[in-house]
Amino acid sequence: MLNSDQTEIDLPPTHSESESVFSDCGGSRAGSAEDGGSVGLCAQSRIAEPGEAVKKDLQHLSREERRRRRRATAKYRTAHATRERIRVEAFNMAFAELRKLLPTLPPDKKLSKIEILRLAICYISYLNHVLDV
Repeated sequence: MLNSDQTEIDLPPTHSESESVFSDCGGSRAGSAEDGGSVGLCAQSRIAEPGEAVKKDLQHLSREERRRRRRATAKYRTAHATRERIRVEAFNMAFAELRKLLPTLPPDKKLSKIEILRLAICYISYLNHVLDV
């Protein structure tokens, strides 16, 4: 209905049944066979990608807060756990190699890591003393 101040030109355009709500984006009908069944969304009205929304949310955060959030993801935790496991295995292998070089009685005696280090220090100082004499 028109009031006394409105004319027909002021009214919003109406869409026919065959036209889409998104027809102002370039297509006359959404999902028609002519355009290959596309949805009819244009670039301006598309929904942002999930990654884009996350990036926009993270831009206002401090560097430290962004780092904390990145480290809280399952992918990051899994990768970190894998790296840590590899590091610990390499560390243990190095101790095993060092242990093989140290003389103990019995030779197969199980030593802790600190015992291996202390024994290595003593053995190196003994070898230095032997060389000096």
